[in-house]
Amino acid sequence: EPFIKDSPSGEIVVNEANFVRKCISAESCQDDLWGKLVCTNFKVSFITHNSLPRQRFQCTHRLLGEHDIPLACVEQVVTVNDVKGKQKILGSNQKLKFNPTELILYCKDFRIIRFRFDEAGPESAKKVCLAIAHYSHPADPQLLFGFEYVGKRYHGSTGERMNGIDPGGGMQTTLFDCSSDWDREIKRTGASEWRVCTINQGYFISPSLPEFFVVPVSLADQDLKQYACFFYSQRIPLWCWNHSSGSALVRMSNISDPQQQRKVEQRISSAITKSHPLRSDVFKSDLDKNLPNIQDIQAALLKLRQICVIDPFEESEEKWLSSLESSRWMEYVRTFLRHAVEVVYMLESRNVPVILLEKEDRDLSCVISCLVQLMCDPHCRSLHGFQGLIQKEWVMAGHRFLDRCNHLKKNDKEESPVFLLFLDCVWQLWNQYPAAFEFTEVYLTVLGDSMWVPIFSTFLFNCPRQRAENSRFGVCKMFECFLKSLMFTKAWDWSQQFSLKDQTLFNNPLYVGKIATCVQNGTVKTFTHRRSKKNYSSTLRGLPSALRNGSLGPNDTLARRNSLVLRLRSDLSQVREQQETPSERFIRDFFSRPVDLQGLLLPQLLPSHLSVWKLYFLRWVPEAQIPQGGPITAFHKLSVLTDEIDMLQNQLRQYKGAGGTPNNLHAEHSKMYFKATSTPHQPPAPPEYLSSSFPFSPVGNLCRPGILGSPLSKFLNGAKIWLSTETLANETI
Repeated sequence: EPFIKDSPSGEIVVNEANFVRKCISAESCQDDLWGKLVCTNFKVSFITHNSLPRQRFQCTHRLLGEHDIPLACVEQVVTVNDVKGKQKILGSNQKLKFNPTELILYCKDFRIIRFRFDEAGPESAKKVCLAIAHYSHPADPQLLFGFEYVGKRYHGSTGERMNGIDPGGGMQTTLFDCSSDWDREIKRTGASEWRVCTINQGYFISPSLPEFFVVPVSLADQDLKQYACFFYSQRIPLWCWNHSSGSALVRMSNISDPQQQRKVEQRISSAITKSHPLRSDVFKSDLDKNLPNIQDIQAALLKLRQICVIDPFEESEEKWLSSLESSRWMEYVRTFLRHAVEVVYMLESRNVPVILLEKEDRDLSCVISCLVQLMCDPHCRSLHGFQGLIQKEWVMAGHRFLDRCNHLKKNDKEESPVFLLFLDCVWQLWNQYPAAFEFTEVYLTVLGDSMWVPIFSTFLFNCPRQRAENSRFGVCKMFECFLKSLMFTKAWDWSQQFSLKDQTLFNNPLYVGKIATCVQNGTVKTFTHRRSKKNYSSTLRGLPSALRNGSLGPNDTLARRNSLVLRLRSDLSQVREQQETPSERFIRDFFSRPVDLQGLLLPQLLPSHLSVWKLYFLRWVPEAQIPQGGPITAFHKLSVLTDEIDMLQNQLRQYKGAGGTPNNLHAEHSKMYFKATSTPHQPPAPPEYLSSSFPFSPVGNLCRPGILGSPLSKFLNGAKIWLSTETLANETI
């Protein structure tokens, strides 16, 4: 049985230690919490009856408590004996030759959690450390907690949930796991010259492709079967999306047979050209040549973690900003956004089909195809449209979530935060055009965290076939073999993690959808947003073209690593010398017009236009927290205002006899987390618990400045954090 009342079904206690101290403050131990450290088959849990000092609000997670860490989120388990001056990074099935006085958990979500065993029994302390190390390094996917969870919760149930929500619960997220989902997408985008292909049913052609996908009408199934063997992993080209002009966005793996490359490429390109109304030639974009690879992205994240978690945090210091730039994470975010803009230019301005080329078509193409659709298609900027986009371009297209998240911690070379990089790119777009997105940055943050809660099939497997194979298991009973189905939950079923109240934090009060309501002459009406005919250039007038574009010239290569000031100076000098290209003119024209939030969106791309995603990367850093400040204060006021408008419109509908929600039930049906009061002329004051980290709290995470001179600081200063276990094992302080 579960060890606590509200623990997930299937969770069991593996080991525990009493009289453990969780370090809360680095300045002193008076604020530390005493309790029991528990390792289960799902998480590391700290059970205490003490309360945190200066308690701050947190989103209440239905699977994880305030002091819980999912085992899949644990990056490294470090044991320390500060008396003997020893420390060791523990892996699975390793021995520990000394009694630990301290345990430090480095987490993939940038947390550092520290426990002390001063009063705990030495053997129980050692056993709980070894248990955490062992269970955070499962040897097989079926040892991940997701299998226990779905086995207990979903076995024998039918129709409980579909597409991530309860049946009849309203709009659903499209999963693209059946032919009808693809048919609807073809009709939605007007791709009349494309059709659903079923030759991969049963994963007969390619193990990493979905059973259903879209191909040109002019390509017969027999031809596709013949060409499949020439592509890497038999991955036939996949249709992603159609522009309103008829230009298609297609993703394709490399052709493995050089002798057949020219013939097969011509045949595929010819079929795509025939699908275009103007028979335009195809433009090929080689992602492997123009974008950083997965190892580059992983190296950048490791450096970013070091900067955000270990190094002294002073955002105003040039040294910290220089270190941030040297990590190259922001540079890579900008590079992916810029490449997506170039693809948009080909589709939007040149009106030609585009093929995204990548060796295996399972990493970089996922990012670019999604960013292009987010920039061009307002449907993808709605909540369900965005989730459907991830289903289509990541989950069903075979992104290796199991390997890239390194859930089994078997191969560090395969680990890469490609999906997190994508979310950062989305956040940059959101940050520049917040009213164009239905969701908030809180939603993007918890979506990134959902990768480390290993119960969702969304982020648990490498491809659709692996999901299908692991959804069935054999049970032998009374000499009869039965195949029983496991119904894995999807990440889009947010009720698994959050209450309906907390889910309203996902709703953006600024969002401008296709159709919005207004009150005109006492009547509730709807209006559709249209682009104004006026021509504005605002603050961009008078600047060099490339600066107005937010884009640099082609000579601005990926390898440049000079400082921000020098970068801007060199940009200015280059811009004056270079003649404006057609793509730069396209971008300049876009920024010379008022933005249509239900139309095309292009990001500003100069380094000064991009920001650090603080809510994700710096939420656990106490020094970076702004009490009663940050974007949340504006979010609070906008939410209250939006709720007040909704309340008044509802009252007007009731007055006109057009229905509406009774006043006493308005709060229950409100889409806003922060609600208006019953007396609109007295708006509610911002809650005291608001801070720039809301709804997360940095309390209880390792603070750095106060530990200088301590044995722990000597360890941290000398440690190569988040490198291989072999590199760090058995080093001394």
